[in-house]
Amino acid sequence: MEYLVQLAIQSVNKAKTAFCKFISANDAGKTGGHQSGFYIPKNSIPLMFEIPGIKGENKEKLIKIKWQADFETDSRFIYYGKGSRNEYRLTRFGKGFPLLTDEYVGDLLVLSHIEQDYYEGFVFSTDDEIEEFFTAFNLSPTETNKLIEKSIIVTSEEKLLQCFLNFISSIAIDFPPTIELSTNARNFYNSAYSIKPCQIIANPDVSIINWLDAEYQLFKTFEIQRYNERIKTPFETVEILIDFANTILNRRKSRAGKSLEQHLSEVFTIFNLKFDAQVVTEDNKKPDFIFPNKEAYHNLKFSDQNLVFLASKTTCKDRWRQILNEADRIKTKHLFTLQQGISKNQLDEMYNYNVCLVVPKPYISTYPSEFREKILTLETFIKQVQLKQNV
Repeated sequence: MEYLVQLAIQSVNKAKTAFCKFISANDAGKTGGHQSGFYIPKNSIPLMFEIPGIKGENKEKLIKIKWQADFETDSRFIYYGKGSRNEYRLTRFGKGFPLLTDEYVGDLLVLSHIEQDYYEGFVFSTDDEIEEFFTAFNLSPTETNKLIEKSIIVTSEEKLLQCFLNFISSIAIDFPPTIELSTNARNFYNSAYSIKPCQIIANPDVSIINWLDAEYQLFKTFEIQRYNERIKTPFETVEILIDFANTILNRRKSRAGKSLEQHLSEVFTIFNLKFDAQVVTEDNKKPDFIFPNKEAYHNLKFSDQNLVFLASKTTCKDRWRQILNEADRIKTKHLFTLQQGISKNQLDEMYNYNVCLVVPKPYISTYPSEFREKILTLETFIKQVQLKQNV
């Protein structure tokens, strides 16, 4: 349904006017009123008519509405002005219309006037859907039952960029340390897109991809803000140009590897996994992650079967061999990577050395089909660790 919320947001953005309200029992005709039909308050007349209705007369406008991006109804806006009535409603939905029954009372109705007599309508039931829609337009539940002010529409992408710019302007040095960059990028993304821990737990693979992308975008924004003016001016010598370029390239390389470890740590923390990072093992090696912790690894009475090793490398076609002797007690070496696609021969060699790949779920399709069942997603890796830790 998240996709449907995005369609509703797009619909409101392109609409001439748009409106939202919580569906009431009165709308569904359950209060003994005159008839069922969505009640539209007088503050939203521009959604329906160019000029208000006249007391003493009824007035109607025949329209077509596409509901839930799926089916259409021939409906009408009507002003009841005769007798004691003085109200506007949206009526005529046809037999079997599913969105105006008891079960939809309390749901959020969204209406967008697209062009002339054509409208788009959406009804959302879950808290997550309603909150996502409200967040897109900076609305609160108290700001419904009226037209949506287009001037307050701020997309999640715009919110994220504004977070980036505010953060950059607050930093006195050229670039903050990687951990600060990673943490802020992740927090900015979660805030801009209203991401909750339960959503991360539901899909850690997509979450880590989004965080990494947000950090990359923040880093690029930093580079543009810091260096845009400098690159417009000539460099006095080739050496100065090379030094300048090397500074940028080295910072990019350094950031990429460290940020992956930072975001993985956050995922494991959200899942309440026990782990230590950069544990010193044999020959002063430092694996990226040991589960449950360094004490267990160095306690020979702790079962080898309940120890888990995880290395993290953005790419691994050549560097996977570096992890083979990082933790002698643990036979299987798990390796999380953002590498998309590795040849069959290389994969054969990895598995012969007991290296088990862990990749974000969307990337598994880039690997040879005969290896896909062997490759773990981040979610399945976490489940395996949970079993060992009885989480």
